[in-house]
Amino acid sequence: MASTFFGLHIGSSALSSFQVAVNTTANNIANVKTTGYTRQSANLQARDAINVTARYGSLGTGVQVTSIKQQRDLYYDNKYWENNSCYGRYEQKLYYLDQIQNYFKDNGASVKGFSSVFSSMFSDLDTLRSKPSDLTVRNQFISSAQSLCTYFNQMHDNLSKLQDDCNEEIKNRVDEINSTTEKISLLNKEINQIETGTGMEASSLRDERANLIDSLSKIVNVSYNETEIQNTNGDNLGGTNFSLYINGEKVVEGKDYRKLVCESSDLKNNQTDNEDLYKIYWADTKMEFSAIAGTSGGSLKALFEMRDGDNLENLKGKVTAADSYSLTIENTSIENIKALNLPPTDGKITVNNVTYRYDSWEAQVDSEGNIKSMTFKLNQEKAIANPEKVVAEGYSLNAGSGVNARGIPYYMTQLNEFVRNFSELFNNIESQGQNLNGDTPPTFFEGITETGKVYDFSESADYSKLEEGQTATITSESNTYYRMTAKNFSVNKDVMNDVSLFATATDYIKTDSCDIVDELKKLQSDTTVYRGDKASTFLETIISNVSVDTEKADTYNKLYSNLEQTIANQRTSVSGVDEDEEALNLIKYQNAYNMASKIISVMNEMLKKLIDETGVA
Repeated sequence: MASTFFGLHIGSSALSSFQVAVNTTANNIANVKTTGYTRQSANLQARDAINVTARYGSLGTGVQVTSIKQQRDLYYDNKYWENNSCYGRYEQKLYYLDQIQNYFKDNGASVKGFSSVFSSMFSDLDTLRSKPSDLTVRNQFISSAQSLCTYFNQMHDNLSKLQDDCNEEIKNRVDEINSTTEKISLLNKEINQIETGTGMEASSLRDERANLIDSLSKIVNVSYNETEIQNTNGDNLGGTNFSLYINGEKVVEGKDYRKLVCESSDLKNNQTDNEDLYKIYWADTKMEFSAIAGTSGGSLKALFEMRDGDNLENLKGKVTAADSYSLTIENTSIENIKALNLPPTDGKITVNNVTYRYDSWEAQVDSEGNIKSMTFKLNQEKAIANPEKVVAEGYSLNAGSGVNARGIPYYMTQLNEFVRNFSELFNNIESQGQNLNGDTPPTFFEGITETGKVYDFSESADYSKLEEGQTATITSESNTYYRMTAKNFSVNKDVMNDVSLFATATDYIKTDSCDIVDELKKLQSDTTVYRGDKASTFLETIISNVSVDTEKADTYNKLYSNLEQTIANQRTSVSGVDEDEEALNLIKYQNAYNMASKIISVMNEMLKKLIDETGVA
């Protein structure tokens, strides 16, 4: 049966347990303003009863604190991380889209953009019509034309610098991911050292780990799995095995973590891409880490969307012929040579999920520059394993990356397509006239590279003379309008130095004739130049695209920002410290402690009565 002093033991257990509960509550109150602190609670449980030789059979032995646990809800944690990933993505996109939108601004006064420069050029052309022989007027028009070229040159430079900024931010994000995952793996080790075999919970370390996951969730999608460590008999040993996943791939398991490597790529996705753009792969497997897959998110995804986004307007086609080191495609998604955004060399193509490097390409085109077929010459580093199967199965070829977002490459491609179409139409009209010397004028708009190489597009003139049904071969090195970009768009240097070389009429002897000028003026608003519309609407089309994307990013950014606060409040309602609730707990445990003290006092009086008054004299 129970000892005579058993009641004191029960009272003592209550005193100890409620003291722990009061201390835990006090700790919660002390950390009410601590960022990332998770509310703790002492879990009380009745001690095991003991059997006694009495009709009631067993007797309670008091209370004990089984554990001090954090109050977290995984459901709200997951919701917070999912939302934070979306918020990080659209916040990052909005930052870069705002800058792109600013580049295209044109208010005609403090900021002169395409519309102002383009209108000024044609205004000077109109003035030239009335004074075709006046060298000063000619010089004014040619200066305006060069200003148009300078506008596109600067737009390319701005977008190129923006792409470099994206690239550097990608590296910074990868460094941040590696640093965070390493810290989490170290925390896992420390947590298990404390919790294994003791039954204690390393609450402060778990808070630190949760805060790291919160910060990581803004960069990439995150999720985790935590299971108890058991022995061979299925008994829990006290520790846990914690695994962390980013974009669906395991990055941390227990005390081990995987490292991501950021490495400059020597392959290009697009013609105007900067050199040495980073690619990310796993250090252990050398497999590429996809930051833009369906399972990805966060600011890292946004950076890749802005750096590589081509709106899925990369070249695609069906493979119709192949050998070990060449692939030929037909029914290409890009129909005209002037719309191509392919790198001339060291480009990337993918067939049946296998990536190849090509050294060069050639295209069969008709008199309009429409592509009938394209052949890629592959680098010798990798051969096609089964060319016959590639053709027989009708595999598709994808060039570049094909990112479903309007990023920097998309806007660069639009700039390139406009200057190519406009330059070809302008040059073709100009070539029909005679300059003041009675000669055929030189190519007015040229492509002049940084090294001084000049493209006058003579081979474009050659294929334009083809008969119906005929085709010509154009290579990646051919002197065609494909070689012109917003970067090298320029007025012919000879014409700038000698304005008499510019033609205003088909017959220079007729000094008052301006039929060439009349035809050139039609390019402003009467001729289809870009996307089935007039040249003057180019800015409107681009602004429409970037405005839609910016507004969408801004809307989603605000939406996820508001949701973040809502979910954070819901999460705080479970894991945060509520001052009123803790005050009630403090009173509740204080009263319980007082009652336990009363038990001791009552038992003391009973025992005193027993000892002092029932003793044998």
